[in-house]
Amino acid sequence: MVKPVIAIVGRPNVGKSTIFNRIVGERISIVEDIPGVTRDRIYSSGEWLTHDFNVIDTGGIDIGDEPFLEQIRQQAEVAIDEADVIIFLTNGREGVTAADEEVAKILYRSKKPVVLAVNKIDNPEMRDQIYDFYSLGFGEPIPISGAHGLGLGDLLDEAAKHFPKTKPIEYGEDVVKFSLIGRPNVGKSSLVNAILGEERVIVSDIAGTTRDAVDSPYTFNGGKYVIIDTAGIRKKGKVYETTEKYSVLRALRAIERSDVVLVVINAEEGIIEQDKKIAGYAHEAGRAIVIVVNKWDAIEKDEKTMKELEHKIREHFLFLSYAPIVFLSAKTKKRIHTLLPMINTASENHSLRVETSVLNDVIMDAVAMNPTPTDNGRRLKIYYTTQVAVKPPTFVVFVNEPELMHFSYERFLENRIRDAFGFEGTPIKIYARERK
Repeated sequence: MVKPVIAIVGRPNVGKSTIFNRIVGERISIVEDIPGVTRDRIYSSGEWLTHDFNVIDTGGIDIGDEPFLEQIRQQAEVAIDEADVIIFLTNGREGVTAADEEVAKILYRSKKPVVLAVNKIDNPEMRDQIYDFYSLGFGEPIPISGAHGLGLGDLLDEAAKHFPKTKPIEYGEDVVKFSLIGRPNVGKSSLVNAILGEERVIVSDIAGTTRDAVDSPYTFNGGKYVIIDTAGIRKKGKVYETTEKYSVLRALRAIERSDVVLVVINAEEGIIEQDKKIAGYAHEAGRAIVIVVNKWDAIEKDEKTMKELEHKIREHFLFLSYAPIVFLSAKTKKRIHTLLPMINTASENHSLRVETSVLNDVIMDAVAMNPTPTDNGRRLKIYYTTQVAVKPPTFVVFVNEPELMHFSYERFLENRIRDAFGFEGTPIKIYARERK
């Protein structure tokens, strides 16, 4: 299900990053008492009561000529465009400023629901300071304190009232949903058309032609699929360009709806840092992944070229060691037949559940092969393991002291599980829990 989106907007130095971190529950945004320090929109997920949602942290909006302020203003305008509801954050200690009024003008034009929050109201005696903010014209201001976590429940209650009531299209359990993500102009739309066998998605050499996610239901050899095409993900410095301004969040929304994500790479251009960041979105979301090297027809190659590029991809994408790699050409349709079998394998493994008894046999054999680590004379004891979820496969290892489960030993157990059950194409998650 697609999550609603909250954007936190306001002039510099009102505490947006602090509030963002409070809502998502971790320190993702840089927090520093210098105006303009948050220079890029940051996306994360949050939850409140029965609501799951995405949150965007924006840089401040200002009309001055300080460094980065024009970029920050544009980023904030993009976030406003992408949001379902906007939290307009102000500073209760400083009162209403001219910059607040400029922010208000931008928000009026957005035609989006706005919840006005007055930050830095750290104790009840300061509540009288919120009344000046009625003049901004967004109804009753909500007093909050990012530093102390006060009033955030009231703020999220009000924001949740404005979440969209419409539900996205739901597909059956037998339908494999896969999306294509990647930088602009890697050939995602051409690949969709090659799979479908028809010109259903506009194809152009101009980067950024696809402006929104497009669903294409598809049946092949009795299998049911939905292909979700997305706009290309630009580097952060270009994300607010007119043709690209919806691309990042729409790609993230497409990932949320997918069972399998195709990370598409341009064989002509090779691998760049942005490819890893894009793949990281899908990995962190726990989706099955297939790496697709497109435009394979456009490069000079010999019998070693594919192996060399596969080795380079593995070096760059160490966190995607489980993801199969497919080399193809959407333009000539060469090797296009190899893609759907890989998608099917990744989808099946994403949903794979293993028997507890067999799983524990594998874990005990692993422990016998490589004894558990010790720390200051204490040894990790593994009592039993069980699979608690699929999509992605998730395992809980019950132990005596979870802090003794070192990352390297967790990786060892993951490798043994993969050796025994495959799980090609899907991440797996392992959690250590104390047996009680």
